[in-house]
Amino acid sequence: MDTVAGFLVSALFVVGVYVAVPVVTVWGWVRWSKRSQPRTVFSMLSLVGFTLATASAFLAISSAIYAQAIGGFPFYDPLLLMIVKFGAVLSSAAIVFGIIGMWRRGPLRWHAPACGVGTFLFWFFTAMAE
Repeated sequence: MDTVAGFLVSALFVVGVYVAVPVVTVWGWVRWSKRSQPRTVFSMLSLVGFTLATASAFLAISSAIYAQAIGGFPFYDPLLLMIVKFGAVLSSAAIVFGIIGMWRRGPLRWHAPACGVGTFLFWFFTAMAE
């Protein structure tokens, strides 16, 4: 029964991080670009959080492409550890700004914290795998 639970957790992680986060990110940018409502302080904070989460996801994608180009990172590579730390900081800031921006309605009200949590989980499990 332990292997079934481990498999389910792994499958949920893969689907959540590698499928849901990119879909929510694209959906959020499309939704933000189509909204014509006035920009409030809280909607701008959500935008800042969402932008930070997008930057964190872009860092994850670009570092994976770079790792493929150089043949992978060695164990405990300082560059990889710095990338993971910077990605986690971006994601943490995205979560903070996203939560603050949730207090009022806006096009990215739920997208910002969701993407921030998704990218933070990616960096957390990447650090745990190291």
